[in-house]
Amino acid sequence: MLTNTQFDNGAAHFVEFRRKVRSAELLSASMERLLCEIHFSGKLSVVVQNGRVLKSGYEEGYFRQPTI
Repeated sequence: MLTNTQFDNGAAHFVEFRRKVRSAELLSASMERLLCEIHFSGKLSVVVQNGRVLKSGYEEGYFRQPTI
């Protein structure tokens, strides 16, 4: 069972993940660490044209619950 602290950390990590997706910060080392922390195993997409990120996103429903 998750404690409140573990839930709060997970929620905070997910909020940071959503912020990075919205601001197109998907190609950074900090994003890779964040994906590991939230156990993300889905798909991220980035559309680049003329060296600029036009669109970024992810597919939901690919999160695994940790087994204890």
